[in-house]
Amino acid sequence: MPLLSLGHACVDVYQGAVAALVPYFVSERAYTYAAASGIVLAASLLSSVVQPLFGALTDKWSLPWLLPVSTLVGGAGVALAGVGGNYVLTLLVVAVSGIGVAAYHPEAARVARQASRGSHTAMSWFSLGGNLGFAAAPLMVSAVVATGGLRASPLLVVPALAGAALCAAALRGVRAAQAASAESVARTPAEAEDDWRSFIRLTGAVVCRSVVFTGLSTFIALYVRERTGGGEVFGTVALFVLYIGGAVGTMAGGRLAARHGRLPVVRWSYALTVLAVAGVVLVPGPPLFLFVALASAGLYVPFSLHITLGQDYLPRRMGTASGVTLGLTVSVGGLMSPVIGAVADASSLRTALMPLIALPALGWLLLRTLREPQSR
Repeated sequence: MPLLSLGHACVDVYQGAVAALVPYFVSERAYTYAAASGIVLAASLLSSVVQPLFGALTDKWSLPWLLPVSTLVGGAGVALAGVGGNYVLTLLVVAVSGIGVAAYHPEAARVARQASRGSHTAMSWFSLGGNLGFAAAPLMVSAVVATGGLRASPLLVVPALAGAALCAAALRGVRAAQAASAESVARTPAEAEDDWRSFIRLTGAVVCRSVVFTGLSTFIALYVRERTGGGEVFGTVALFVLYIGGAVGTMAGGRLAARHGRLPVVRWSYALTVLAVAGVVLVPGPPLFLFVALASAGLYVPFSLHITLGQDYLPRRMGTASGVTLGLTVSVGGLMSPVIGAVADASSLRTALMPLIALPALGWLLLRTLREPQSR
């Protein structure tokens, strides 16, 4: 689990890096909000399309080599994003990075579930790695790009090299986990069935969460600078708080679920997120940072619980369930970024972010009548 968690961090740093690069694309290349958010869309679009494919493949075959290879692909795309000033080329390399991220998650999540032996706390450690990667992204991008400009972006490939080495070292453990997975599948009772109705409702809630998180991560740096009158440092701090709060929320989610059950904890989190996002959008000045932290906790407490719930609703398609709950729904959130950016260009960022308050409430409604699946 430590190797899987560290590898997850090295992959997800590139999901966070795309959003962290947005302010620099705006300042150095004079991109509009819509054009800059199109970069986030590029990272999400192909990932959304291919994620179910990779999930279906890992349901049928053992593909441990995907872990180091996808890590390198994800890092290479982001590293090339600052090279040259061609907008189309930037879209293409960021899209390639999104494919790498998409290839990694289904297999990694399935193996992590086997290695965790059904423990919510252990799965939260795996998710924590991804959250720490997200949290490190704005600091890494700021350290590299703020000092050397976008032309220094090739240095951002370093975490990918480290992640590939970690994954290579973990392959022996991955093979053992996959052997255990095959044995577990062989023992799965014939009467165990996939609950697609519950899984679809869960997926709808996770999509709502994804749109909120992607919208905030894409524009929170610019929004905080606008609302507080601070400079780039204020924006970077806000993005870091949004990501690092996820580390605390993810670990709390696993422990709370062990005590109170997964679905009650997930519902409470969505309710908290409604109030927190309202504070982010409506409260001016430095107190805004407190609501960013609360929003981060509300968005991340259910993160690892989404994965295990999805896997238990689809016990015969764990790779597909992992690809959807951990990867596809995260990517789908990026599809809405250009819409938010277009509204911001036409009116203001505050107006564009206002609808994000309602989405966690919709997610709570979808979750309200779900029943706890049998953990397998």
